[in-house]
Order: sequence, then structure tokens, then C-alpha cells
Amino acid sequence: MISTKTSQFVIAKDETILASMKKLDANANKILFVIDENEKLIGSLTDGDIRRWILAGKQLSEKVFKVCNTKPIFIVEEYTTEAVKDIMLTKNIECIPVLSKNHTIIDVIFWLDIFHKKKKEIKKRPLNVPVVIMAGGFGTRLAPFTTILPKALIPIGNKSIVEHIIDKFLPYDVKEFHMTVNHKSNIIKSYFEDIEKTYSINIVKENKPLGTAGSLKLLKEKIDDVFIVTNCDIIIYADYAEILDFHVDSGYDITLVSSMMNYKIPYGICEIDKGGKLIEIREKPEYNFLISTGMYVLNKKILDYIPDNEFYHITHLMEEVKKQGGTVGVFPISENSWDDTGEWDEYNKTVKRLTND
Repeated sequence: MISTKTSQFVIAKDETILASMKKLDANANKILFVIDENEKLIGSLTDGDIRRWILAGKQLSEKVFKVCNTKPIFIVEEYTTEAVKDIMLTKNIECIPVLSKNHTIIDVIFWLDIFHKKKKEIKKRPLNVPVVIMAGGFGTRLAPFTTILPKALIPIGNKSIVEHIIDKFLPYDVKEFHMTVNHKSNIIKSYFEDIEKTYSINIVKENKPLGTAGSLKLLKEKIDDVFIVTNCDIIIYADYAEILDFHVDSGYDITLVSSMMNYKIPYGICEIDKGGKLIEIREKPEYNFLISTGMYVLNKKILDYIPDNEFYHITHLMEEVKKQGGTVGVFPISENSWDDTGEWDEYNKTVKRLTND
């Protein structure tokens, strides 16, 4: 019998991959253990497993057992604390399922249970790339704050939004930041001149609004090769080194970080023919989309495609890259792996998330 404590980390093999994504998002350890109808362990599941499934063009309506790792790490009920310590340290894992003699899950042991303290964050692999933060927008959805402050400096706790974004890159030893600005640019410049920081930030002012990609042309002489671009109102909770590796290893010219979004229509959907005759009603259908989060990895060479001093969106750049024979990739993350602070409802959710950490 699966205990209440363990149930949040367990999923049946016949559940859909979409259902597993939702359960993973609610799971702080970002792992699930897949069981059969007899509650026996048959696999483990992480967001990386799901990402590879999505990139392979497979459907989220498929069953979990098709995507899970069928060689999970586990211990048996006669375990010793020293054995668990050794596994956690050598395998760099934070939780291990405990199995009975007939291979059913009877418990899940966590790092905190064994070491009696939180696991230290492993030092991230240095990225060795600059990061560009796009902060030229007016932030009208955050009025009236943005009638006084630029959007990038709206506070979350005791830090501005943009400082929270920068903080996500610092564990990767990123030292070089560029910020393109327009609206209330002098306030942003003065703010970063006054604060103490361990990184350099180059403030680049647009003479006029240049869209979501136009200002990148202003950085052509400042950037040597691959670089990361992020909007100033989104925070991504993912492994940035993994995103960069995906971009480089796949040979893409642009990689956009996308989030899987699930929408459930709360009504029956009518499908009709041209004359208005009802074909069928689909009751409360669900739709899944990969949406752009506002973070990208780009190769410097494509900056040549951006016109000088013209309004130009990132979507225009992607179209031009493909027109010129280049490629655009997509790196999927889960729905709960990012925050969009650009409008009030989402901003308030982000405040709650970051101030409760």
C-alpha cells in the first residue's frame, strides 16, 4: 500500500505523459517513480525524459511507461544509512525509493532524511557566454508602477525583477551582461551605477523603440560568438548549461526556450460542416501548446540579418534565418519552470514564489 508521503512521488504506468508533467511540476524533487498495477517499481521519470520525448515529436497522450527510465536507482528495505549516503553522493541524487522484497515501493528517502541538512547547490558549469537583457519596453501591463519605474526595476521582495534574472546566471560564472534600454533608461543606468555587484553590465540605449530584436544589432561589436538573450520580465528555472549545450550540439542558429502550456476548454466544443450541420460535440477538450518564454540562444553571425536602427522583432529574425537556410531550435521546459512577471496576476504569483523560497 502506497503511503500518503510516498504517493506524491509515484505515478501509475498507464497515466498519460501530460498527467506526469503536471505531477512533476508539483513535486519539489522533480522526479516520479513509475509503478505497475501491483505497485511494483518499473521506472523513474524526470523532466529530461519528457523533454526528449517531446523533441522526438511524440504525443503527450501516450502512457508514462513508454517514456520512463526502466533502470531506476533504488534500495531494498534492509538498507543501511551508510549505503544510502554512498549512493546519494556518488550518483548525485536527492531521493531514492525503498523497495520491499517483492519490489513494491514502501518509502522514499530524501537527502534531508540522511544528512539532516539541505543539499548544497552543486557549482554550475561555467557558460562563458554573455547575456543580453531586453529592457526597452514600456511595461504598460504593469501600470501604474511603470508610470514611475521602468519595468526592469519593479521590485520582487528586496530586489528588482532584473536582479532576480541576473542572479539565475551568476552560479554559472556569467560576468558579462548587456541591457538594452529605452523607457526611463536613465533610471536604470543610475540604479546599476549605485549598487554593489560582482559582474559587469553594459547599458545600451535605443534612440527609439526597436522591437524585441532590433536593439541586438547595437551589440554586434560587443559580442564574440554565441550569446543568451532574455526578456527583462521572465525568470527561467532550468539548467542554462543544458540549454546552451542543446543549442551548440544541435547546430542551431537560434534556440528558443519554450514552455508546454495546457488549456482545458470548460465547455463542449461544436464541430459543424459548411451548412451548419452538427458533426460532433467534443466535451471539455484539452489542448497543449509549446509557447515562447522570451529566452533565446543566438549565434553572433545572424546579427547581420537585423537592419540598422529599424523596428525588428525576434520573430522577424527567425523568419529571416530560415529564409537564409539557417535553423531555429526549440528547447522545451515545463509549465512551472518559468515565471512571466509582465502582468499583474503572474507578477503576484512570482512574488509569492520567490519570497517563499
